[in-house]
Parts: sequence; structure tokens; C-alpha cells
Amino acid sequence: METSKTTDRRQFVKTMGIAGAAAAVLPGLTARAAENETVTLALVGGAHIHTPGFISLLNGRDDVVVKYVWDHDAARAQKRAKHLDAEVVGDVTVVWADPEVDAVIVCSETDRHLDLVLQGAAAGKHLFVEKPLGITSKDSYRMAAAMETAGILFTTGYFMRTNPVLRFLKEQIALGNFGQLTRIEGWNCHSGSLGGWFDTEWRWMADPEVAGVGAFGDLGTHSLDILMWMMGEIKSVAADIRIVTGRYAGCDETGQALMKFANGASGTLTAGWVAVANPVSLMISGTEGHAAVVNDRLYYRSNKVEGADGKTAWTALPAKQPAPLAMFVDAVAGADNLPLVTPKEAADRVAVMEAMYRASAKDKWVKPSLK
Repeated sequence: METSKTTDRRQFVKTMGIAGAAAAVLPGLTARAAENETVTLALVGGAHIHTPGFISLLNGRDDVVVKYVWDHDAARAQKRAKHLDAEVVGDVTVVWADPEVDAVIVCSETDRHLDLVLQGAAAGKHLFVEKPLGITSKDSYRMAAAMETAGILFTTGYFMRTNPVLRFLKEQIALGNFGQLTRIEGWNCHSGSLGGWFDTEWRWMADPEVAGVGAFGDLGTHSLDILMWMMGEIKSVAADIRIVTGRYAGCDETGQALMKFANGASGTLTAGWVAVANPVSLMISGTEGHAAVVNDRLYYRSNKVEGADGKTAWTALPAKQPAPLAMFVDAVAGADNLPLVTPKEAADRVAVMEAMYRASAKDKWVKPSLK
């Protein structure tokens, strides 16, 4: 039976909306400080490369019980359930029908997200869904609409938003300390193809038919989220997305995209699995300021900020926030005003990434199908 506390929480989210209930940027809690209840979760799909890390996080909390694990791959379900001390179920409807399950973590292959998310939303379960939200923008906006209508809590694994440097830069942009923004550049690269990271257990992630994207979309979605989080809507894109080694048949391994933002600035996004180093992750330029993140250090210059001369690393930063999954669990537990990613934000990232792949294929500028 649903508790009055759960009913109140769901009613609050329905009344305020997902953005109103969860988008204000305030530090997350690391435990259920205000309540002594246990959050009951289920893991639906254990395919994603971040699943072991999520299991470790959940096992490190004394306010969480993972009741069920479901996966279409029975052996993988058994493996994940063993690590979580959870019950394996062969029918996912058991998860949706159990009123004790407060929330569900979806770490399945991306091509299974649509059905699972629609089922979870219909059951009124709060959902953490690994990125990207869907294979296509159409599917992603359908999922977003279902979650918003259901009034459930949602977030996804855009962990870069918790980074103190990036939170600081977002704040400085909002304060106008860069002046008129002219350009922003993001990089997110590693050597996954070169090192064969996706040869065995994570092979599906290098199959665009199952993952929805290749290397550019896999890593690029994180930096794209940051660029849109800081700069806002993207009007049009162009891109060059390519295979380099051919290690994973039909899977792109690197790419670069150009973006025109609605605020008048331009941007670039670089991502892939064939880089031996990735020392520079972000650059921002404006008429009054400049920032570069080099080897995780911020070099910041602003004519409006005392001491920001760009010569030495800037260290006056906010605290690091908890991981997205930790904040999601806290939100399910009743914590308010946590910076969860909204369903629309997650769908927008899919729409822009989809446009980038289309632009590369057509060798032309493309407008994202944003809703």
C-alpha cells in the first residue's frame, strides 16, 4: 500500500512540475537526514558500463534496499543481483506492480529504454535512466512527456554537472562576468577504441543500432549537456563524425561538431574513443572574460572579477555535489530542490545529437528538432 508520505511527495511533484520541484541548484544530501525510512529500489537492466559503479554507490548507503533485479540477459541479472543481494525476476512487470518499489534504475541497452520508461512512468515509479534517454528524439520526447504527465522524479547520469569548476563557470555566465559570449568549446575524449574497452562485456555500446550512437555520441552527450546547460538552446549544427580504426564495425570513433546558439555565440564539440590524451576539456570566451579548463584546472580571466587574471589556477570554487544517482535517491527520499536533470533536458540532448549525426551524413547545417 502506498504510504501517505509517498503520496504527498508525488502530489508535490505533480503540482510544482518536474522543473519546479527539482531544478534549483542547491547541494544534495548524502543520506536521508530527515527520515529514517528505507528507499526501496529495483535495477531494471544491468548492461551499462556504469552499472558496477552504481552498485557500489548503492551498497555504500544504509538507507537503500534494492529489492529486485531484472535483465533480459538472465546471466547478467544473476550477476548484478548477487552484488546487490537482490531477488532476480524474470518478468519486469513484477517490478512495476510492487507498491514497495519507490524508484527504478534503468541501465539497460538504450534500444530498450522506450518500453521500460513508458512502463515505469505508467506505474508511477520514479526513474533514473542512464544516458542517452533514447535512440531517437521522437522516442525521447515521448518518454519525457510520459514522465512529466506521471509527475514522477527523473534524472540521468550527467555527472559532469556536479563538477565544481563547471558549476562555477555556469554561475559566472549567469552573472554576466564573461560579457557578451562569443564562443564555447568542449572536448570529451578517451582511448576506448585503441584499448579495446568495448571488445567483450560492453560490446553493445559500440553497436549504434543498440546504443543509438557511436563514440561521438557516447562521450559527446556529456559535454553537449554542459554546453547547453551553460549556453541554452542550439539553433543549428554541422558535424564531421568518422570511423578511424574500424575496430567496431559500423561504429563511429571520433567527431567534431559546430553549433550556433540562440544567444548568438558559436560552439564546438569534440568527442571520441581514439585520443591518447584529453588535457583541455572546456574553453569559454566573451567580450569581458575567458576561461580554460586544462588538466582539470581552471584558468579564469574576467574584467569584472577581482583577482581573475587568468595567470594562475582559480581555486575559489563551490563544493563538489554528490553523484547524480545519489541525489536521485535523496530526492526519492523526500529531499527538495536538488538539481536533477529534467526529462525535457535529456530529450533535448538526444535531439541535438541526432541532428549532429544527420548533419555529418548530409554534409550540411541541420536544425535540431527541439520541442
